[in-house]
Amino acid sequence: MSRPGTPDGGADREVLPARLDPRLGRPSGRSAGGRGGRRVALAVRLLGGVLSVLLVTGSGWGWYLVRVAEASVNRTDAIPTTGNTDVNGEVHAGQAMNMLLVGVDSRAGLTPEQVEEYATGDPEGLHNTDTMMLVHVPADGSAASFVSFPRDMYVSIPGQGRAKLNSAYSFGYDGTDGDEDAKRAGGARLLIQTISGITGLQIDHYAEINLLGFINLTEIVGGVDVDLCQASDDSVTGAHFDAGPQTLTGSQALLFVRQRHGVGERSSDFDRVARQQVFIGGMLRNLLSSNLLLDPTRQRQVVEQVGSSVTLDQGLDIFQLAGQMQGVRPDAITFQTIPGLTDAEVDGVAVLKLPPAQVLTDFFSDLTADPEPAAAAPTSGAPAAPAAPATVAPSAVTVSVLNGSGVSGAAAGTATELTGLGFRASTGGNADATPTTTITHRTGDDAVAATLAAQVPGAALAVDDTLGRGQLTLTLGTDFDGVGVAVATASPTPTEEPAVPGAYVNPERTAADTSCIN
Repeated sequence: MSRPGTPDGGADREVLPARLDPRLGRPSGRSAGGRGGRRVALAVRLLGGVLSVLLVTGSGWGWYLVRVAEASVNRTDAIPTTGNTDVNGEVHAGQAMNMLLVGVDSRAGLTPEQVEEYATGDPEGLHNTDTMMLVHVPADGSAASFVSFPRDMYVSIPGQGRAKLNSAYSFGYDGTDGDEDAKRAGGARLLIQTISGITGLQIDHYAEINLLGFINLTEIVGGVDVDLCQASDDSVTGAHFDAGPQTLTGSQALLFVRQRHGVGERSSDFDRVARQQVFIGGMLRNLLSSNLLLDPTRQRQVVEQVGSSVTLDQGLDIFQLAGQMQGVRPDAITFQTIPGLTDAEVDGVAVLKLPPAQVLTDFFSDLTADPEPAAAAPTSGAPAAPAAPATVAPSAVTVSVLNGSGVSGAAAGTATELTGLGFRASTGGNADATPTTTITHRTGDDAVAATLAAQVPGAALAVDDTLGRGQLTLTLGTDFDGVGVAVATASPTPTEEPAVPGAYVNPERTAADTSCIN
């Protein structure tokens, strides 16, 4: 891999003196690169490459650590000049950042015994990527949002037609002339163009980490704590994990983030994605813990490992990234999965079908929206009154009333009452019997739902993105006592529903969440 500042690397860059250069004296066999087999789940493997910079606060030691990382990290020409813009076809401005994270199964530095122990797969496999993640960091560096992209998504790949997402890198790699570095850059560029087309976002930066880096980083931080709600057995890999809290290292960690068989009811890529997200959360808690922050030796080990295992695009400034993110905390780091994916089959092959384009547009618009400004402090000593929920005029609200109360004529009578209050209401017939009166609305229509909720106090709220803007469904339950009357027993908001019927939903988590998963 060419490096700026070297004879074959192009632009000049300051070179560290020998006493600070972690490349000097490194044992042979630690270089990044090489052809990988089956791609290990990216998310956990490249965690350190992006977020270990959180360790380097504004001190002289932090400056030194960033210099160490900058001196050793690999660079690649990954960002394409075309096919990578926001939904309006424009290159965005400002300091907010979207980074694509990808993992590679490079065996560089692994002994034959480690290859066997870590079950790294066929070294002559295709250049496919099993899992990819987009990380969005707002301009103020107050948070980081990780979004997983399962490998089996059936998508349009520029110049290649429609195929599974994990083949985009392979198409770009095989379609690029030149040496290994050029081919890997070609794979990254086509993958970025594909992700940009799915999300409507400009991808600003790219990072990948190899297998040895993941193994070593997990060991350096002392393993990662996870909690399983139930034991699991993978008949394909032989992995077994007991129920309850446990610390994973080495081969256990790799098996955990790859596991998709013998997990819960689905045993799918969504279960594997959930494991990756939980593992990253545990890794982040370790990286940001006082034990590591107060241990300069381990800090340097982390940074050196990241530098030797990570490949970044040419334009990513590690100093800038470190400064932007130095204040983020685990509870402000969220993990989600691209919404609305459903099972489908193409030519006899199981794939994941994308939801309607508007679902993705709304999701990524919300993800990248500027954070809400902090509320102004009260000007007097008295506590500020709680703000009432925003509402809209009833005439702008369309309501379909369904009867799940078991009371004959309840939906028609309620629709008539709501019409008298200015709503555009009609009856939608009967629904399955339910104890809970529920108002269902589209994502972003909170104010619309609040207008109806003011007439049905205590009704539960749910989300269904198949509804149009300004359209609500009011399902009457056995707790319904009439318009303008609070429901008999206030019900908690139900578990999040899929944005598309039949779609998979992986609940949003934060890095501070230590609850168990299946």
